[in-house]
Amino acid sequence: MLASARFSTGRMIEVENLTKRFPTQVAVSDVSFSVREGEIVGFLGPNGAGKTTAMRVITGFLPPTSGTVRVAGYDVVTRSEQARASLGYLPESAALYPEMRVREYLAYRARLEGVHGPDVARRVRESIDSCLLEEVADRKVENLSKGFRQRTALAGALVHQPPVLILDEPTVGLDPTQIIKIRETIRLLGRERAVLLSTHILPEVDAVCDRVLIIDRGAIVAEGTAAELRSRLAGSPIVRASFAGQIDAREPLAGLPGVTAVSEASADGETRVRLECVTGADPREDVFRTAVARGWVLRELVLEAVSLEDVFVRLTRHEEIAPAAAALPQTAEAAAVEDASEEILS
Repeated sequence: MLASARFSTGRMIEVENLTKRFPTQVAVSDVSFSVREGEIVGFLGPNGAGKTTAMRVITGFLPPTSGTVRVAGYDVVTRSEQARASLGYLPESAALYPEMRVREYLAYRARLEGVHGPDVARRVRESIDSCLLEEVADRKVENLSKGFRQRTALAGALVHQPPVLILDEPTVGLDPTQIIKIRETIRLLGRERAVLLSTHILPEVDAVCDRVLIIDRGAIVAEGTAAELRSRLAGSPIVRASFAGQIDAREPLAGLPGVTAVSEASADGETRVRLECVTGADPREDVFRTAVARGWVLRELVLEAVSLEDVFVRLTRHEEIAPAAAALPQTAEAAAVEDASEEILS
């Protein structure tokens, strides 16, 4: 009943008060979030922030110290087999069998995931089509380019048609053309699945993700759409303009609605101005009209935008490092790697 009730809500990944401790550090501290069906959520964080540890708990590779994680309604601890059967996982360094042909590898993965009989060939065909692998389906994995290997690994994560996908750096090491193709594939897959996407490539988040989670020092520090996060940290709008020649623009522009301060500088035959504005103001049209009325030649007029990179840096920049933390020989992520085997066996 629990699984069906959770499934009906559309929340395919549910993380509630997740904490994961290692001997030297708390890697994840009281983290809660969810991912719904048909949603692609970007999971961002600097190295050592706890991102990889959280993903390992969600995928069942590590047990939580406390808290609850459910995948498709199944608790990853008490109903681990059902939870793992409901997800496809693409790690950053996917393990492939180089001696196998692509089609053979996918059939092998399908059988490992519990697909049987004539369904195996059908699922293999569907995953080959979804990941655009038809031209290399009968090649050995060892003879594939990096891009095709990554797509093969993605197809392996999809072959049992899981409702949840966990993707860790899916485009790392790919060339620009391959990146575009993988992004298009992820967007298509995200229409019918819940996708949690970890990446360090921030433009990828803007291009693919519906929502963003930023984790730092083991805690979620921001959540929302990329536009919401940029808006939240934008502060006072800034408009920059440049005009041909040396003109006195400060006084006319300072009187425009919404403008609180104007700075002016002349160099290289241009007059450049910077307008600080009240929140929500956008005086660009008034600047343009003023330039036309006064006969100024307008060369540039732009409203400064806060990028997702700006948001990420502001939220995860640490001016000071606590002496105790600085003295630790390992980050939480490094400790996670070292202690993973011991945790799983215990």
